[in-house]
Amino acid sequence: MEYRPEGCIFETPLNQKLISTAKGLTEAMEKGTILEARVKLCTSSHDLVIELPCAKGIIYREDGAIGIKEGSTRDIALISRVNKIVCFKVKSLDLSENGELVATLSRKAAQEDCLREYISGLFAGDIIPARVTHFEQFGSFVDIGCGIPSLLPIDTMSVSRISHPSDRFKVGQLIKVAVKSNIDNRIFLTHKELLGTWEENAVKFKAGETVPGVIRSIEEYGIFVELTPNLAGLAEPKEDIHIGQSVSVYIKAILPDKMKVKLIIVDVCSEKTPPAPVEYFVDSDRITEWNYSTAASDKEISTVFK
Repeated sequence: MEYRPEGCIFETPLNQKLISTAKGLTEAMEKGTILEARVKLCTSSHDLVIELPCAKGIIYREDGAIGIKEGSTRDIALISRVNKIVCFKVKSLDLSENGELVATLSRKAAQEDCLREYISGLFAGDIIPARVTHFEQFGSFVDIGCGIPSLLPIDTMSVSRISHPSDRFKVGQLIKVAVKSNIDNRIFLTHKELLGTWEENAVKFKAGETVPGVIRSIEEYGIFVELTPNLAGLAEPKEDIHIGQSVSVYIKAILPDKMKVKLIIVDVCSEKTPPAPVEYFVDSDRITEWNYSTAASDKEISTVFK
């Protein structure tokens, strides 16, 4: 069974088939198949009511997530699921007094399977899918499988520094991440190593071109403008410039030996720049090392996954 972030299997033909009939739910219960459906309501007791075409689905509070019963997971993890897709296993099917089919479901059981069969086997360098669930100033929380959360720190999102995770991602976005370490099923993640080296990004540009960029940092000696998430250049100081603005910049020079790009800000295009689609430079499902620096540079910026 493939364990993926919540929302990845909801629209698949098999999932839709199994959640649509009593026969399908029975089959899923007997085989232990993980299904997905949308949360319709969180009751005052923090039970989750699930939208099912053929039955009333319910995930009782203690089955809502790993750690709820023990208190290590707060109930906000349940409340925040309303109107979102969740995974679950079917525990039982019963008829109510008025003849309605009631499906008792467990999200916790799906997460326990995911921990045992998937997350426990992750190693440093593994590249896995993750879905952005919410932001904090210090990073993005992501779902790495069946709603199990992990933190992607803000300083691991890209080489180009950002003020807030929303500068790089959108909530609900499906991204790739690399595992830095797995300590007793606590997964530590990084992202910038998948976005290419200095040379891989710089080769897209030529001196003399005017290109779009985003203001990321304003210093006394100049303004850092992001050209790609893993490549920024330095422009001369300019008045009435703010962090986050979209600008057009003229490329004066590209210097591989110094890993620098010299820029001139031509014009301000907009006040706020939405996150751009992410371009990944790694096609495989593993990365062993990443050397951002150029061969001619004295700087050494690298990551070894071990």
